[in-house]
Amino acid sequence: MILRFSQLIVGLILFGAGCAVMVDAGIGLDPWTVLAEGISKNTGIGIGWVVSITGFLVLFLWIPLRQKPGVGTVANILVVGAAMQFTLPLVSTPDHWIARVAMFIAGTALVGVASGIYIGARLGPGPRDGLMTGIHQRWGWPIWAGRLGVEATVLVTGWLLGGTVGLGTVLFAVLIGPMVHVSLPVFDSRARRRRDTRPAAAVGGLSAPGT
Repeated sequence: MILRFSQLIVGLILFGAGCAVMVDAGIGLDPWTVLAEGISKNTGIGIGWVVSITGFLVLFLWIPLRQKPGVGTVANILVVGAAMQFTLPLVSTPDHWIARVAMFIAGTALVGVASGIYIGARLGPGPRDGLMTGIHQRWGWPIWAGRLGVEATVLVTGWLLGGTVGLGTVLFAVLIGPMVHVSLPVFDSRARRRRDTRPAAAVGGLSAPGT
């Protein structure tokens, strides 16, 4: 449990740092961060703190969906926004657009790896992911349909509030799925336990040299 909790916290810190890198790239953001940036611009509250606040408010939408938060859910709300807020001043926005694109892709890659780390700990979904799965479980909507509906609403609302929508928004939508798909099996704690409990012969303990 301690190892899994440590994995969760590391993943969430890296996730927040990756989000900060994407913000500072200045070429567009994922839907939820577009919303957070729009709220931040209109309230003066730091974008990282807005991420934490909106994560907490999303939990109220879990009530009609009969979802229950886990340790990972609470940690997500507390850690991601704080890590993001503290990372933002440490990263500067490049002048050239090519460098901005490269910076955004690097931030997306960090978010993808971090997602595999914290989801792989299996200590509960983040508030936004839990909203998507809750819609699926409560009303039977396909997860893609629930995600599309929620994130389209969030994106448009954030854009109307002044959040940044652009090339980065498209890049994130295209890249994040494959990146998480690759990273998650590497850090999945349940998969590791299954591998660790297999007989030695089954994991190659008696295999011939060179195989």
